[in-house]
Parts: sequence; C-alpha cells; structure tokens
Amino acid sequence: VQLQASGGGLVQAGDSLTLSCVVSGSDVNTYAVAWFRQVPGSEREFVAAVSWGGRLVEAADSVKGRFIIFRDNAKNTKNLVFLEMNSLKPADTAVYYCAADRAATLSKLIEDYDYWGQGTLVTVSS
Repeated sequence: VQLQASGGGLVQAGDSLTLSCVVSGSDVNTYAVAWFRQVPGSEREFVAAVSWGGRLVEAADSVKGRFIIFRDNAKNTKNLVFLEMNSLKPADTAVYYCAADRAATLSKLIEDYDYWGQGTLVTVSS
C-alpha cells in the first residue's frame, strides 16, 4: 500500500484548505485512513480518521467542527481521502501525514497504522 499526500500550502488565518491523499495498492478500500500532523520538535498527533467504507469518522477535539474527513472509494486499487480544513488557525501549522490501517475500528494511535505517506506542509499565517 502506498500513500501520497498533497495540497499543503501557505494560507491566512480563517482560510480553508483541502488536503488529498492517494491510497494505492491491493484492496485499499479495506483500509481505514487517518491524518496526523507534526510540528518540528513535537510529537506527531492524530487529526482525523475515516473507516474503510467512509461511514465512521473520528476527529481530534482541536479540529472538531472545523475539519472534515471523507473518502472516494471508486476503485479497490486506488482511493482518495480528503481532509477539508476550515477556519484555519496559526496553531494548525504543521506537516500533515496520511496513514492506512487494515482494521475494522478507527484508531487514534500512531503505532496502529502500518503505511504512511510523506508529509505535506500547511502554514497558517496570522
């Protein structure tokens, strides 16, 4: 399973930005996918996750009501997972990573995710 994140950039506080993660490989529509973020010098933290079918979602308290995660499972060898980020704050500045986990339940733990994409940088100016 390979993941490719994109969509980061420089925005102003209050703006919106949508990140994309291409998940490719065998039976990728059976994997839950999550977004994590990391600020240099800090631990990587959970942002949001979506189940393999897209019906279950989880989000960190810090982003609830502002960030939305959803996915497009058009092909079983290539899925798209999006993170729509609204009302961005400078505190949201970080490198954002997508990750996949072949499990029926959603996890907020880094160690539960087996596959990771490279990060995409989001910078929110005040």
